Amino acid sequence: MKLTCEHITKVYGGREVLRDVSLTLEEGKIYGLIGRNGAGKTTLLSILTAQNPATQGTVALDGMPVWENRRALEKLCFSRELNVGAESGLAAMKVKEYLRIASVYYDSWDKDMEKRLLALFDLNVKKKLGKLSKGMLSMVTIIVAMCSKAPFTFLDEPVAGLDVVAREEFYKLLLEEYSATGRTFVISTHIIEEAADVLEEVIILHEGEVLVVADTQSFVDSARHVSGKAEDVDAATAGLEVHHPETVGRSKGVTVFLKPGQRVDDSYDVSVQPVNLQRAFVALCGEEARHEA
Repeated sequence: MKLTCEHITKVYGGREVLRDVSLTLEEGKIYGLIGRNGAGKTTLLSILTAQNPATQGTVALDGMPVWENRRALEKLCFSRELNVGAESGLAAMKVKEYLRIASVYYDSWDKDMEKRLLALFDLNVKKKLGKLSKGMLSMVTIIVAMCSKAPFTFLDEPVAGLDVVAREEFYKLLLEEYSATGRTFVISTHIIEEAADVLEEVIILHEGEVLVVADTQSFVDSARHVSGKAEDVDAATAGLEVHHPETVGRSKGVTVFLKPGQRVDDSYDVSVQPVNLQRAFVALCGEEARHEA
């Protein structure tokens, strides 16, 4: 089973939020969708799950259009941050009522898992959504995502407001469910390094365009931080894809992304260090442009 979007463009008020985005999400993987605020992550997830129409482009699940297609939609779950403002109508709804509505929508809803997760997160089902903390609201969205049993499940900032213990519980739960069912999960998060170990593939969205779709470990392994005297760094990285130059006096640091067969010329007096996923992301998206050294 595959979920595919082709040439997705979304325009709001004359501004392109997404620009010609094409992706294929395969069954049985955990994807990380990362990008800066305003990159278009939530918009993309809402279009993939037919909660928001694209201005241009198509989304299909194994060839079936997802828009207004019940057969496709019951296999998709987008659990996003709850808006409990007074105008939304959710503020007065109790947790148990919200979960009951969700259970009706998803035919494969796991009631036993719902009970287990309510106990795990110590959530009071009689409490109104408007009275919950940000972390507790995140717990509700996690419960919906997990209990839906949807083959393609999307979570937008699922750990927002959670303390470190609850975040650990979430990632443990995610891996357990993934191992047991082979469901596909797409996790959008700003807490990049904490999630890095569970993300099989990374999708980097920047200013409405997809910059990277890659195996997470291979992507990280391709990046190096090179530092030393500016002239040595420039010479050692000549011809490589160079990002995020930082200069202090005569010293310079850059991040390079190596293509197969490429390497940093270590005949110069430079330090070459591996980088983590977060630093690689910052190198790509923390500046407007790259340059070839």
